[in-house]
Amino acid sequence: MTLYPKLIIEALEKVKYPATGRNIVESEMVDDDIRINGMEVSFTIIFPKNPDPFKKSVVKAAEAAIKTYASANVITNINISYKPTEPIQKTEKPLSNTKVIAVSSGKGGVGKSTVAANLAVSLAKLGYRVGLLDADIFGPSVPTMFNLEDYEPMGEMVEGKQLILPAEQYGIKILSIGFFVKAGQATVWRGPMASNALKQLITEAKWGELDYFIIDTPPGTSDIHLTLMQTLDISGAIIVSTPQKVALADARKGVDMYQNDKVNIPIIGMIENMAWFTPAELPENKYYIFGKEGVKNMAEELGLKLLGQIPLVQSVCDSGDHGQPVALDPSTPVAQAFLSIASKLTYLTK
Repeated sequence: MTLYPKLIIEALEKVKYPATGRNIVESEMVDDDIRINGMEVSFTIIFPKNPDPFKKSVVKAAEAAIKTYASANVITNINISYKPTEPIQKTEKPLSNTKVIAVSSGKGGVGKSTVAANLAVSLAKLGYRVGLLDADIFGPSVPTMFNLEDYEPMGEMVEGKQLILPAEQYGIKILSIGFFVKAGQATVWRGPMASNALKQLITEAKWGELDYFIIDTPPGTSDIHLTLMQTLDISGAIIVSTPQKVALADARKGVDMYQNDKVNIPIIGMIENMAWFTPAELPENKYYIFGKEGVKNMAEELGLKLLGQIPLVQSVCDSGDHGQPVALDPSTPVAQAFLSIASKLTYLTK
């Protein structure tokens, strides 16, 4: 029997590369160096990586295929080579030139979103370019706080790619999953779906040049937090809590999450929200409804900075409900407290 290259190629077309399910000829794994000398055949199989877990099985399958489909008397000499390893291209994460601040809390109901919203407004008041991402996938409240409940995001083609245009309100660029869900409709998503939606809001949006990117994270320590950490270079985290004992226990878990060796994101400081109640008719009075200085004491215990204490006043709730964060009016004591926190933040993140 006479051997010829086409016969060898046809035999090798019967050999599949397990990683792709395609045959090794179709996958361009057979080099153009087939040599035939009587009943001896030599050629090279090119593997995509080194080491390749399928190398031995593919070589054996190639030898068997040639003996089966060409001739049982063939002596095969198969050489191995590998595609040259391409250098890993380091791609910059989104907003790599921006200070990314995660506003976090151990539990819901402590005013984290209110703090994030007013912190963003205060930074804008100080003259910084600010973006705000509502990452609370299952409970977005930023659309209400910024009077954007009817906002419908538009897209824009940028270098052949469709990007989401953030809303702009009070000098801040804003995106929220709430813009894509009907008001009052529950977001019933599994974790991976929520994470993918969040990635899109970060990587497929036209944020432009920003100085600060504030993230209103979901309460607790969920996979959403891991997605944020993997997608962005987070400059630091701010932990929000009330002085209440049960809230402090969860705040401690939030601190531990960011300080975990695998996460290792610096904590810029803590904010004590609802630190005391001050009635409008008695502005000098302080009533410690949730306990006194619980966050302040925890910050000292953990060696963290206390960025500020925000009182519980009716105007904070009313302004948020009406879509006008309290920090918009710098004459109020609460707005001044937020401006003070924003100033400390800019100093600590220089």
